[in-house]
Amino acid sequence: MVNISVSPLIFNVCPHFAFSAIQCKVRNSPYNEELWQQITEFSEIFASETTLNAINKLPNIFETREVYKKLGKDPNRYRPSAEALCRRIVKGIPLYQINTLVDLINLVSLKTRYSIGGFDADKVEGDVMLGVGKADEKFEAIGRGMLNIEGLPVYRDDIGAIGTPTSDEERTKITPETTNLLMIINGNSGKNGLEEATEYAKGLLNKYTAP
Repeated sequence: MVNISVSPLIFNVCPHFAFSAIQCKVRNSPYNEELWQQITEFSEIFASETTLNAINKLPNIFETREVYKKLGKDPNRYRPSAEALCRRIVKGIPLYQINTLVDLINLVSLKTRYSIGGFDADKVEGDVMLGVGKADEKFEAIGRGMLNIEGLPVYRDDIGAIGTPTSDEERTKITPETTNLLMIINGNSGKNGLEEATEYAKGLLNKYTAP
């Protein structure tokens, strides 16, 4: 099991920070029709009930943006992943269909507004600590190329950065071949709601990716 700790640098700007982690064996697949239908149905409802201007004020998204500001990072330029997903839906732009695990994590993020890190645990080296990104720290964001993570909350293993609430890193990304999942739910709004989000994620994992 991967041990996860949090640097005092995070508690300095977010004293009530909490997280939830799930590590489990999984059976991933390129696509799951039932899951994708569930995502589509939720997206349609969410888009009909939410305005673009309201998204950055939603619980969990708002608190993550506030942490970014306290760390000196512009949340409009480096949007938390949950916010980016919600904005995409409201704009009528379909989500990218990646693979069952990534699609599942995106659904949890959409429903709970938590930014969630999803990693292939077999690619994580040693333990993981959440800290703050440094100037010129190398980070190849999935599908985005090199990302300036200075001032972003960042998870690191023994080799280097593996994820931020904005994007995860190519080195430890989930692929269709992933069999050992590490999911980290970032609770910048504290413990309230974390347990419910975790149980929802566990239910989806049991339904769609149980080995």
